[in-house]
Amino acid sequence: MTEADHDGDHRRRRLTGRDPNQKHRTATPLELLYDLTFVVAFGAAADELAHYLAEGHTGAGIGGFCFAILAVAWAWMSYSWFASAYDTDDWVFRIATMVQMVGVIVIALGVEGMFRAFDHGSSLDFRVPTFGYVVMRVSMVFLWSMAARHDPGRAPAARKHIWTIGVAQAGWVTLALLGLPMSIYLPASTAFFLLELFGPVLAQRLSPTPWHARHIAERFGLLVIITLGEGVIGTVAALKALVDTEHGWTGDAALLAVAGVGLTFGTWWIYFIVPWGEVLERHRERANLWSVGHILLFGSIAATGAGLHVAAYFLQGVAALDTTVTVLTVVTPVAIFILALYGIGSIFLRQRDSFHLLLVAITAGVLALAVICAQQGVNVAWCLVVVMAAPAVTVIGYETVGHRHLARSLAEPVA
Repeated sequence: MTEADHDGDHRRRRLTGRDPNQKHRTATPLELLYDLTFVVAFGAAADELAHYLAEGHTGAGIGGFCFAILAVAWAWMSYSWFASAYDTDDWVFRIATMVQMVGVIVIALGVEGMFRAFDHGSSLDFRVPTFGYVVMRVSMVFLWSMAARHDPGRAPAARKHIWTIGVAQAGWVTLALLGLPMSIYLPASTAFFLLELFGPVLAQRLSPTPWHARHIAERFGLLVIITLGEGVIGTVAALKALVDTEHGWTGDAALLAVAGVGLTFGTWWIYFIVPWGEVLERHRERANLWSVGHILLFGSIAATGAGLHVAAYFLQGVAALDTTVTVLTVVTPVAIFILALYGIGSIFLRQRDSFHLLLVAITAGVLALAVICAQQGVNVAWCLVVVMAAPAVTVIGYETVGHRHLARSLAEPVA
């Protein structure tokens, strides 16, 4: 909210909806502070994933990571879409935001137990992360209930949010208290997540909320940058392991620094190729697909950082993995990120571009080459340099040819 929107105080205001066409709408200091708590949550999930992968417990690592990312990313999205439409920056909204921040921290504290539950098998103890998640969602129910009272025209949509969130939370709590075996817990929890997932879809069809396209694109972009911090952390951890092991800087350490930073930089570059704010303004009706697709993007970026952590464990000689599997812990999330980004762009813009297929094919070849190098005994540092070239394929393709394709697409009139 800009200074022009109020007199500088934070007295309680009605949630009547903001102007979706407001000029110069940007993320608020409160939203930026809110995002910082997710550094802890994403970091905790990535650290645990790296630990379990390095020990060879792949199933437990992936299962715990997916649950953690789904819970954290979805809660963040729910708040961000609401704030884009109804942020009043009054004391009530600020307190409700603080409550959600507490919930994120509780989830982060429960991440280790979540992974341990997946690792140990039959019964799952998700009480701590479930409590944190419920704290966040109760705050959202409170905010939606105020929106239902203050904005009667959109009350049906608000009530749909309240109903889907409330039922899902009752289900999560029941599952956590019962301590059910995995064979029952997983399908039941999936059903409750789908309920939360389709709630906004149904609500927006009833009466769309006045979210701001460029603001929401900025918010998602900021979380991408925050999540990319895991790649930087992973690079530092890998470098420290290598420098400590080799008693100083070596050629491998230099290669690893270039590979880790280059991979993070390339991932940033290709995400921000598309002007998502402009695209969302043109196709507001496709926003749900774009939003849900970002769960894959956030998860794969965080997992890339975890893969770099695994490389650090390998260099320290404490990972129960060979060179090939170690390289795959980085290659796999990078591949998922690039495929998801191309998929979101193609489906959102409804384009079938043969040039994109060519770039994806070349990228797949680069990633396959990294795995082949590992199989042939090339050290991890050089293999990661090859992985670094994967996002560079898209960068070069866009800067030479692809920018003209995108310009033509954005110049076409909206049907």
